[in-house]
Order: sequence, then structure tokens, then C-alpha cells
Amino acid sequence: MRRNVRVAAYGVCVRDGRVLLARLNIAGAPPQWTLPGGGTEHGEDPYDTVVREVEEETGYRVEPVALLGVESARRTFPRRGLRRPVDHMAVRLLYEVRITGGALRPEPDGSTDLAAWHDLTAVETLTRVPYVDTALRLWRERPLTGRAGDRR
Repeated sequence: MRRNVRVAAYGVCVRDGRVLLARLNIAGAPPQWTLPGGGTEHGEDPYDTVVREVEEETGYRVEPVALLGVESARRTFPRRGLRRPVDHMAVRLLYEVRITGGALRPEPDGSTDLAAWHDLTAVETLTRVPYVDTALRLWRERPLTGRAGDRR
């Protein structure tokens, strides 16, 4: 089985009781809300990744103010066509970010098609990727270990 590791960095931007999210719109899958962010490029520091990705997906320039934690997930993707199945490991660095400039706009020609502010109390009603909940829990709890639910 082929193995793949993807390291990504995402921004948690909360302001006035609302969180900034981007809507994933990938062909063949239903749209889902996600945190703005994405994969690191080879040789790129995740700090720089979150700054670049948030601006690409939302139009906002941001500054990371805290590393909230790290979330990881492992999943096997089935075989497609002549390709072998993939054992995929996702490692997500979750940063609290603050806006320093720019203006809200959708990502041009990307994997997201909309960026919007959502009331924190309404997030649970959205169709969203699971790590949105993890990131917001880290943002609220601030565990020393950077793991959601860890009270050490």
C-alpha cells in the first residue's frame, strides 16, 4: 500500500463572536466549511503556510498569534483505476490568527469558492470538516499539550 503524509497549517480567526471559514467545493463532493489554510510546500515553514493560505482563500492578511495545537488523522483511501490504495496521514497545525489587512473575498480558482464569517453558536449547524470542531475546542480550552480534550 502506498503511504502519503500531508502537513498543513490552518488559521482560526475569531472576531466579535464569529469565526472565519472557507467553503470547500471540490468536484464530486458536497460543499463543506473548513478553516482557511492548506498544505505546506516543500521547504516552507508552517507559520508561513498559514499566512499564505489564509490570504489566498479569504483575501485577509493575517498574523499568527498562537499555535493552538496539532491535529492528526489517518485514513485509507480506496484504490481507483490502476492506482494502489493510499494510507494517508494528515498532520494539521492549528494557529490562532489575527487580521492585519486585506478585504474579504472568495479564492480565485482554488479549492474553496467562498469565505464567510459565521456566528460561533451556529457552527454546529454547518456542514463542515471535523477539524473545525477540534480547532474551536483548542481555541476555547487552550490545553498546554495542544491536544483537544487534554486537561494536563
